[in-house]
Amino acid sequence: MEIVKNSVVALQYEMFDAEGSSLDKTQPDEPMVYLHGGYDGIFPAVEEALHGKKVGEKIDVTMEPDDAFGEYDAELVRIEPQDVFPAELEVGMMFEADDPESGDVMLFTVTEIADGKVVVDGNHPLAGKRIRFVATVAEVRAASQEELEHGHVHGPHGHHH
Repeated sequence: MEIVKNSVVALQYEMFDAEGSSLDKTQPDEPMVYLHGGYDGIFPAVEEALHGKKVGEKIDVTMEPDDAFGEYDAELVRIEPQDVFPAELEVGMMFEADDPESGDVMLFTVTEIADGKVVVDGNHPLAGKRIRFVATVAEVRAASQEELEHGHVHGPHGHHH
């Protein structure tokens, strides 16, 4: 079966930065599974490259920041007083906070702690980077009616209720 709209697709993938260093990859027994056809389960450029592919076929897509994790936004870096954080605070910890402009919940990473102040960054760690996405199609099947209604995959390797 080839990948078409409303297919459930399982991928083995590896992502690389511009220098060729591995950033992330699937484990052999844990493929990434998504619902194909504009459901926001995968980067649009990768979804486009996968359209029409069959099990065993490979793709190799290089994406600019706008097509991957977005441009780096300096306005998402904030300095907060340390006393609003838990006592056990370390660089690299992540916290959820409401975005005052949109009201959306955002994820912030602690990047620096000094002199009673904490620097947090709301950018994705890969924001501003060119990403190379290399993948092999591991499985393709038609989505169930429930998966289509929910807009995501259920069952093995997918989302469970």
